[in-house]
Amino acid sequence: MKGAFTDNERIFSQSLQNRLLPDHTYSFVSGGNPLSIPDLSWEQLKQFHATHYHPSNARFFTYGNLPLEQHLRQIHEEALNKFQRIESNTAVPAQKLWDTPREYHVTCGPDKFATDPTKQTTVGVSFLLPDITDIFESFTLNLLSSLLIDGPNSPFYKALIESGLGTDFSPDVGYNGCTREAFFSVGLQGIADQHVETVKQIITKTIDEVIEKGFEDDRVEALLQKIEIQMKHQSTSFGLALSSYIASCWNHEGDPIELLNIGSQVTRFRKCLKENSNFLQEKVKQYFKNNPHRLTLSMNPDEKYYDKQTQMEMEKLKQKIDSLSMKEKLHIYEKGLELQNLQSEPQDASCLPALKVSDIEPTISSTEMDTALAAGEIPVQYCAQPTNGVVYFRAFSNLNTLPEELRPYVPLFCSVLTKMGCGIYDYREQAQQIELRTGGMSVSPHVIPDDSDLDVYEQGVLFSSLCLDRNLSDMMHLWSEIFNNPHFEDEEHFKVLVKMSAQELSNGIPNSGHLYASVRANRTLTPAGDLLETFNGMDQVRLMKRVAEMSDIKPILRKLPRIKKHLLNCDNMRCSVNATPQQMSRAEKEVENFIKSLGRSKKERKSVRPHVIEKSVDSKPIDGNLVNGPQMTRKLVTDPTFKPCQMKTHFILPFPVNYVGEGVRTVPYTHPDYAKLRILARLMTAKFLHTEIREKGGAYGGGAKLSSNGIFTFYSYRDPNSIQTLQSFEKAVNWAKSGKFTEMDIEEAKLSVFSVVDAPVAPSDKGVDRFLYGLSDEMKQAHREQLFGVNQEQLMNVSNKYLRIGQSTRGLAILGPDNVNIDKDPSWTPVK
Repeated sequence: MKGAFTDNERIFSQSLQNRLLPDHTYSFVSGGNPLSIPDLSWEQLKQFHATHYHPSNARFFTYGNLPLEQHLRQIHEEALNKFQRIESNTAVPAQKLWDTPREYHVTCGPDKFATDPTKQTTVGVSFLLPDITDIFESFTLNLLSSLLIDGPNSPFYKALIESGLGTDFSPDVGYNGCTREAFFSVGLQGIADQHVETVKQIITKTIDEVIEKGFEDDRVEALLQKIEIQMKHQSTSFGLALSSYIASCWNHEGDPIELLNIGSQVTRFRKCLKENSNFLQEKVKQYFKNNPHRLTLSMNPDEKYYDKQTQMEMEKLKQKIDSLSMKEKLHIYEKGLELQNLQSEPQDASCLPALKVSDIEPTISSTEMDTALAAGEIPVQYCAQPTNGVVYFRAFSNLNTLPEELRPYVPLFCSVLTKMGCGIYDYREQAQQIELRTGGMSVSPHVIPDDSDLDVYEQGVLFSSLCLDRNLSDMMHLWSEIFNNPHFEDEEHFKVLVKMSAQELSNGIPNSGHLYASVRANRTLTPAGDLLETFNGMDQVRLMKRVAEMSDIKPILRKLPRIKKHLLNCDNMRCSVNATPQQMSRAEKEVENFIKSLGRSKKERKSVRPHVIEKSVDSKPIDGNLVNGPQMTRKLVTDPTFKPCQMKTHFILPFPVNYVGEGVRTVPYTHPDYAKLRILARLMTAKFLHTEIREKGGAYGGGAKLSSNGIFTFYSYRDPNSIQTLQSFEKAVNWAKSGKFTEMDIEEAKLSVFSVVDAPVAPSDKGVDRFLYGLSDEMKQAHREQLFGVNQEQLMNVSNKYLRIGQSTRGLAILGPDNVNIDKDPSWTPVK
């Protein structure tokens, strides 16, 4: 939990809930406040578990084509029948409503990547709402929340984000329905301390304006269309999403069946709007204007925040230790040794139900696709799927001609492209059209490794969108306008987007520090590594901080049209469409029109990278299914002069925990050893690293993984240790080399890998592996067979061949506090 509270957004959100709902369970930190955990006794923990984690206090979810009676019988016989029913008495009482609003202030750690060190204050105003078991009222207030805060046309976006006072909305903004009584919160982060009162006044004024003016019909209609798309869109986690959706309401004795009947909620909502044109304004007045149960929470950084936390922890521990007798200390020491021994002993998993590798299908099922040339030159992959009336469009454009000095700004270009306006639309109108006509339009940079050579990769940008089939023409017209006539003139709006992007990147470090450490560690191991760091790593975080700090942002804005010339045209593009068979003919025409609308380079642009490899996607069948039509060609780049080298980087951050990454260069996807290393990573994680790093070391998590780029990565997450963790990585290699694992361990690792390999693929994503990564069914089948064949001797061999110290090139990176041992080691490069 110490790691969790390095996240300032978490501190704010936790304090908000504790203070807005102070009379019962929500006034506590469910995971345990680090300063309170030492006060918890073993007896208290055991009693709490026996009461709250008893089947009598449980809800059971099943989803899928399951024989219900048989399933319920199995639950009864194998679980419920082994317990005596108890009265758990865990119902949450209603919060006593306040007569007057309240205010509260908290402190947090400083944000090293704040765009302005003098503007690190956060303020939010939160309103208690009705019980979440009032399902229609909750549905209405959830929609109302979206109308109030989502997108540049929402009242609070206009009033707060575009005020220039802050960088982004405050944490936990919008409707929150996880507690018994819901709440709505709105505010700003990244403001100056003296602007707290101004923000509060803006919130009050905006509420009054909404009550007076209401909402545009198009915005309400766009929101209802979004719900329709969400109901039709099929994801592989659909059942899990449903269970999460109903969990809170059901846990508080709400009706889950009524909650799932979203169609009837929409019908009732439309009826209310028709019968009362002020329906939504009245809700705003009732729950926001005239609601005395209102909390204003402010937070600002304290430079000594972490030092104070550490001091309080040390004092707490000293009190605990001083209160113990010598006999009690000896008892605790002996218990510690006992725990250490237990953690080192192998666990008997034979009692757990499990699949066997022999249960796994030996052959993958192929996906049939067609490829055609739109406008006579652009390859388009068509994959007919039962998409439930939704059309999915993707386009990939490579960056081979883009000058080197523009590459760091590609992520920024991608993030603002669909938010600056296009054609006849300004940015507000564009946002409205996207909401009305699509289920979202996204643009993101991609660095795609080659399947057979670690020194070859594809660099480009992926454009993705989805829409209801009736809106296909409108969606493709929007893409045409974005490609042909993007707006890059509004300097003030660009500043707003830059600040939001910089703030989001900074806020993401406490949650994704291990990913940043891994990307940095891998930077010098492959030619693509440096580009990945540029696009997705700490270099991008630091760049966006510098851009957001600039008083004159015009030089950055002028880079966007230059990037557009290299990216938004037909040169080096490919597309894909997933839709129902009935929609394919129309989809072909719309994509054809889109391609014809795009500009061509007036002169052929040469690749900045001199070594370009043209590679066709393999189309050989597995079970008779073939990709029909012309082959799709990808233009990959390489650097024959590249030499991998070791680099060790320490990003010094004001956190009490570390994020550690170590990368080792191994082999590409199609190499026979790739499958062995993939199994080895899962084996190391489950049977060695989890115990060493989490159970013994106290980190929140840690393990090993083999990425698609052929880098074997060790990592730890929210880790109190750093050097010790790097030593654990080395111990893991020695453990694997010695073969101290069983056939059952290997079987479990294979099952874990196959759970990813055989994870369900949504209709929207069928064929994406081929389109984006160039992976054919034949290649995936070969990899599958290699996974089946992995044995103990092979695992020991690849451990020794690739992971042994001195055998392969590796990189290391740590994000965390200053460290004396690292400071003394000249091989580490500190970054402050």
